Amino acid sequence: MPMTAVAVPGVSRTISPPQISGPVPSENPVGPSIPTKRAVAQCIETIASKGDYISPPASFALLGVEKAWEFSRGAGQRVAVIDTGVFRHPRLSVTGGGDYVSSGDGTQDCDGHGTAVAGLIAAKDSSNDGFAGIAPDASIIAIRQTSAAYEPADTQRESNDTKIKPDGYGDVATLARAVVRAVNLRATVINISEGACRPAGTDLNDRALGAAVKYAYDRNVVVVAAANNVGQRNEGCGTQNSAALGGTDVDPWANVVTKSSPAYFSPYVVAVGSVENDGRPSSYSLAGPWVTVAAPGSDLVSLNIAAKPPIIDAFRADQGSSPLTGTSFATPYVSGLAALIRARFPRLTARQVIDRITRTAHHPSDGRDGAVGYGLIDPVAALTTTTPDVAPAGADPADPRTGDTRDVYAAEPVRPQVNPAQPSSVPRYVALGVSAGAVLLALAAWMLLRRRNGDRDQLREGIDY
Repeated sequence: MPMTAVAVPGVSRTISPPQISGPVPSENPVGPSIPTKRAVAQCIETIASKGDYISPPASFALLGVEKAWEFSRGAGQRVAVIDTGVFRHPRLSVTGGGDYVSSGDGTQDCDGHGTAVAGLIAAKDSSNDGFAGIAPDASIIAIRQTSAAYEPADTQRESNDTKIKPDGYGDVATLARAVVRAVNLRATVINISEGACRPAGTDLNDRALGAAVKYAYDRNVVVVAAANNVGQRNEGCGTQNSAALGGTDVDPWANVVTKSSPAYFSPYVVAVGSVENDGRPSSYSLAGPWVTVAAPGSDLVSLNIAAKPPIIDAFRADQGSSPLTGTSFATPYVSGLAALIRARFPRLTARQVIDRITRTAHHPSDGRDGAVGYGLIDPVAALTTTTPDVAPAGADPADPRTGDTRDVYAAEPVRPQVNPAQPSSVPRYVALGVSAGAVLLALAAWMLLRRRNGDRDQLREGIDY
């Protein structure tokens, strides 16, 4: 979904952190802002290039996911996926939450993107392969808000345009309504793997979106959003920001060239950057002072928009295939981690959950930078740290890692309930084979890190292929 505005290389317009103003939008009407139509005859083609997927993904080893499951699997958590819809895959627990693209209930997905995102969050493990979501016992609230398979009803197309195109429908106005909808549906975590990009100094017309994410935050919902991708097909995100935040006397917003919404609504959003499976920051991941943490975002596998094959690793593109790569696929790892924490520590507020995520991340050598924020997430550390969930005296309420903690932070963790009669469905030899690799990859990550058209303000990050 391309943007008409193009960033000008080398031009810097000083901006300030966005101010939240205006009323909270209504979730209604639960439907598109203007009439839409399906624009393609075929949904996205998916690809399963590997023979089996028996071994867990490399990202599991990097994050130590199987070890984290000893402490929490996300039971009882409702993660709203605001995306292209979520297919009712047999390995997902999905509830329809609404459709801001067409007239469905959110469980139609012609793009595959939302289903892949949901799978990375909460796919159930299986004895047939090594894939699972990071929080397999969590459930998904599916809200369709963007799609490359739909467009405004008055748009003219050539009759031979039958396949998915890199434009479509979805704007910041419906995204704002979808966020409020998710909160009202009692989501505990909201995943937004999309965003609108514009050059600094231009208006994203996203004041309602800012009010919506603050509405979620104030109601104890953790909102996790993709930092966005830099690339030629993402015109609004055509220019990378500096990863350097500067010293204490330097305003990190002063050198912002490209801004991304809703990611930049800090501290009400956890903005997620991407790293490679060896821990290096991904070159496509948009940097900025709002980036909170990072997670693996390249060459991933997830669920298909059909029951068979269940696992896919790429989408068919105009030329070849496009792998599951982008900050939109790093984001669900952080949403899943938030679900794990909320299940284990149910009395923690949204701010405390965010604090626990950032405090236990593998920080860069200078403590924080614009590429990975506070660093690569560490699920095991986030679930096991004994450091009290309290804020230091005089904490700055604008810092997501600090603020009012009151007396609820000493909550006892909920111990995972393990049924001895139900052994893990993941083959034991897979788990054993990952242990050594997890240690090596985690160590490598630690060492390396110590170094969308027009007036509608359409979203682009949700469509990475």
